[in-house]
Amino acid sequence: MKAKILSAIAMASLISLTGCGTMDRQTAGTVGGAVVGGVVGDALIGGPIGTIGGAVAGGYIGNQATKR
Repeated sequence: MKAKILSAIAMASLISLTGCGTMDRQTAGTVGGAVVGGVVGDALIGGPIGTIGGAVAGGYIGNQATKR
């Protein structure tokens, strides 16, 4: 049940990012990475530490992945 809720939140967040037409590629990568990282961190580690840590790591990875 928890996995379905987290998946739904992640999908809703990613879909809402596509509506931000003024967002550049790097910002979208950072925000998308943070959302996905937060969901994964919460699922794997749990609690606020897992969520925040996952969001930070995901945001950094998403930012670096979209740099040219």
